Amino acid sequence: MTNYLSTARQVLRLEGQALLRLEANLGQEINDAVDSIVSCPGRVVVTGMGKAGLVGRKIAATMASTGVPSFFLHPGEAAHGDLGQVVVGDLVLALSNSGTTAEVVRLLPAFKGLAIPIIAITAKLDSPLGQMADVCLALGDHDEACPIGLAPTTSSTVMLGLGDALAMAAAEAKGTSKEDFARVHPGGNLGRSLTPIAELMRTDDRLPTLRLPATLRDAVSVMGATPGRPGCALMIDDNTTLLGVFTDGDLRRLVAEERAQLDQDISLIMTRKPLHLSPKDRALDAEAVLSLRALDQAPVIDPDGRLVGLIDIQDLAGGGQSG
Repeated sequence: MTNYLSTARQVLRLEGQALLRLEANLGQEINDAVDSIVSCPGRVVVTGMGKAGLVGRKIAATMASTGVPSFFLHPGEAAHGDLGQVVVGDLVLALSNSGTTAEVVRLLPAFKGLAIPIIAITAKLDSPLGQMADVCLALGDHDEACPIGLAPTTSSTVMLGLGDALAMAAAEAKGTSKEDFARVHPGGNLGRSLTPIAELMRTDDRLPTLRLPATLRDAVSVMGATPGRPGCALMIDDNTTLLGVFTDGDLRRLVAEERAQLDQDISLIMTRKPLHLSPKDRALDAEAVLSLRALDQAPVIDPDGRLVGLIDIQDLAGGGQSG
């Protein structure tokens, strides 16, 4: 069997070296590009043809997910009506390695007519695209890693790398936070892990609360009667201040030790000052705390010490509230 390991390694080596050269040559123009994006009152419209277009779609998606409103505009479709999506106040990020791609270059006068700033990512400053751009991020010349030197490989890699660098710098300049990231990723694991547990916790009639005085029998009853069957009872006073927690694990231990008496005072066997979380804690941090302490759930307490919720490990894992 032929061994292609050397070819694969050469491709990675050439592309890696090209990225390092691009890093070394990057200058003030990246600051100018970021300033233009941050000051843009509209959207960043990314356009490119062929492989540059595929790279552009990823850059647009990355920007949109990190706090920079952005979308991809296919240059061919733009010439047949989709140009109407671009309005005054937008900014264009145009991609073309050669800087001569006809479908992209022919759109530039229309952008200029709307006084729309143009940022170009292209190999050469003196290309038609580079010359018409307000800011040109030059990639430089790079030999393709393709064995026959034709397929876009190194050129598309450095274009994507520079696009990512631009997107991350713009996100930093706009002050994009973890909360902002979570807001635009409501359906994904990444976004969910950054969601405040206030949005995931069990509340109201799903809280297994019990006012003192109460017995073990009362605690077992409320644990079984509460929707979702949480594995604990939460003892509170008339001000909803949390006084203690009794879990099904506590019940099992009492039974194993033959100390379970249904009429005994729950305040004598509950856990006082239990581990609790804040509504502002993120799901990722809450899951780590519960896992470290080998707990299935924890009460959620507001700054005034009042019980406001219960968070279960299943809720944090994305399984939702059962029941």
